[in-house]
Amino acid sequence: MEALDKLKAVAQNPYAYASNLKQVTDKPVVGNFCSYTPEELIVAAGGIPFRLFGTKEDISMADAHLQAYCCSLVRGGLEDALKGNLSFLDGTVFPHTCDSIQRLSDIWRLNAGFPFHIDVVLPVKLNTESARIYMIDVLKTFRSDLESALHVSVTEEKIRQSVKLYNRLREILGEIYEMRCNDPDSISAADLYHVIKASMVMDRDELLELLTALRDDLKKNLKDSTLNKKKRIILSGGICNHPDIYTALEESGAEIIWDDLCTGTRCFEGEIAETVDPIEAIADRYMTRMVCPAKHLSATARGENLVRLVKERDASGVIFMFLKFCDPHAFDYPYLKKFLDDAGIPNILLEVEEQLPSDAQLKTRFETFVDMIR
Repeated sequence: MEALDKLKAVAQNPYAYASNLKQVTDKPVVGNFCSYTPEELIVAAGGIPFRLFGTKEDISMADAHLQAYCCSLVRGGLEDALKGNLSFLDGTVFPHTCDSIQRLSDIWRLNAGFPFHIDVVLPVKLNTESARIYMIDVLKTFRSDLESALHVSVTEEKIRQSVKLYNRLREILGEIYEMRCNDPDSISAADLYHVIKASMVMDRDELLELLTALRDDLKKNLKDSTLNKKKRIILSGGICNHPDIYTALEESGAEIIWDDLCTGTRCFEGEIAETVDPIEAIADRYMTRMVCPAKHLSATARGENLVRLVKERDASGVIFMFLKFCDPHAFDYPYLKKFLDDAGIPNILLEVEEQLPSDAQLKTRFETFVDMIR
């Protein structure tokens, strides 16, 4: 499939894609580390949101600024910035998330040397009307900050157009996820990983064309019922930048048929209303979609959501995948595990850094888990 091949090429080398893009377009590329980045406003300002995943290189320069117990996403992102690997960025946006990302923001602003830097201090508690009012005010401030940084006017009409674009993108990504959930043979988990990763770094207009073509290609060969008898697994955690994990799972007799990841469903779940004030509509999506550990809806929201996903998606178990030293996910893990244990849902925890364990180690762990489910 030509569309899939193009998406995979972008996901496998996003920096080269962004560098080439800078040569053919005047759109500013805006880096970010979090799914709470208000991408609709960046696109309305004429920019391209570009998700940062850390580095594939050895980390050395970042160690002068960060402790070794910071997660590989934070250390790796700073490493790439200091080495000049992110020279295509016009600026970076830092939403208020975990302590490490917040401190990275300060270090980045003082040392990375990009043309602009914007902090977006979103509320943590998202279940009150006062939090909604504050969220709307933060988004309006971000809109003004973008106008100043990029020397543009972010009109309400531009925001409405961006909202419509993102609704369409999220709708198609949801359709592709549903197709894989119903028929895992329609697209491999590793290929779907590449699709999601590409969707977080590409020019969104170009992305819409490729996703639409891919969705249409997949529909042509979609089966009404799957003959795939592998164990159906849900992946839960923060970010996944390891396609090898999906391959190892498939070889062990399992299929990732859904996820609860910041680099997965949290990127596309939730529609934005198109008939009301667009800033308020963007805020409402953040207020109502399922939270990550850096935000709060209720003491049981994430546990209840994970159990619901397992039941709705006819899954057999859950694999928690956390970056090592990721405190928010580590703090949430005991109560999430208890929810799954109480519901009789098998689960395991896999802590990873940028460098994965050996293929043999991964496969042994996954095969053991699959056998336990049986």
